[in-house]
Amino acid sequence: MGEVAPVRRRILGAALRRYRVQRGLSLDDAARMLGCDRSKISRIENGLRGLRERDLAALLAEYGAGSGERAALMALAGPRAGEGWWQAYRGVLPAAAVEHAGLEAAASRLLVYEPQRVPALTRSGGYSRAIAEHDPAVPAGTAEAAAEFTALRQQAVLGSGHRELVMVIGEAALRQRAGGAGIMRAQLERLAGLSGQGGPLAVHVLPFASGAHAGAGSGPFTVFGFDQAPGLGVVHVDSVTGGVFLDSPADLAACTFAFTRLTASALSREDTARLLGRMAGR
Repeated sequence: MGEVAPVRRRILGAALRRYRVQRGLSLDDAARMLGCDRSKISRIENGLRGLRERDLAALLAEYGAGSGERAALMALAGPRAGEGWWQAYRGVLPAAAVEHAGLEAAASRLLVYEPQRVPALTRSGGYSRAIAEHDPAVPAGTAEAAAEFTALRQQAVLGSGHRELVMVIGEAALRQRAGGAGIMRAQLERLAGLSGQGGPLAVHVLPFASGAHAGAGSGPFTVFGFDQAPGLGVVHVDSVTGGVFLDSPADLAACTFAFTRLTASALSREDTARLLGRMAGR
C-alpha cells in the first residue's frame, strides 16, 4: 500500500508501540515477526515510515489488539486513506487542511471548538469564500478552490450521517460579519437549520455571558476520536499557518477535557437553536 500521511503514521506508530510494550515484547521481537531489522520497527513506531497493510494486520494480530482497534487502525492505514478525494487538493491548499479532511473521513467522532469563526463544516458557500479570501493560510487566488474543498468536506461528513459531531461556537463568530449582511444572514439561517435537526450533529453557542471559560486562552481546535478504539485520537490546533496536529495521550486528554468544560459553559442544544433562530429572523 502507499504511504499514509505523516499524522496518520504517527497515530499508527504510537498505537503499535503501546500494544508491543503492553505485551512485553522488544523491538527485536517485533522485527522477527515481520522478518526485518529492529531499526525498521523503530522508524515505524516513531512515524518516520509507513508499513504495508498486511504487515500492519500481522503485527496487530500478534499484539492481540481488539477487533475494534484493529478495524480503526486498518481504516487509518488502508488504501482509501491515501487515495481519498481530498488528495486532489494537495499542493493547492495547505497540507494541514488536506490532512484534516482525511482524518475527518476516518474518525467516528469530531469535537470542534471555534471561538471566532463559524466552523467549516457548517459554513455557507458565501461565508466560506469570504473567510478563505482573508485567511493567510490559504494561498492567493485559491479562495474558490478552498470554498469548494469546504463544501466537499461537508458532503463527506454531514452526508454520511454516522459520525458524532459536536460543535461549540463562540458568540463572537455569530457577531463578526464576514462577506456582508446578506452572506451573514444566509449563514445564520444555515446554522439555525442545522441546529434544529438533532441527531448526531449537536451545535452549542458559547455566549458572551458565560464569562471566563476553558477555551479563553486557546484558539480553535478539533478532536478526532475513534469509537472502536478509545485510546486512539488526535487533535488539530488551528493557526494562521495552517495549524499543527497533536497526537500524544496527554494532549488528547487535555483537549478532550477542555472541550467537555466548554460544552458545559455553552448553551444547550435547544437554547442554541432558539438563539440562532432569533438571529436569523425566524
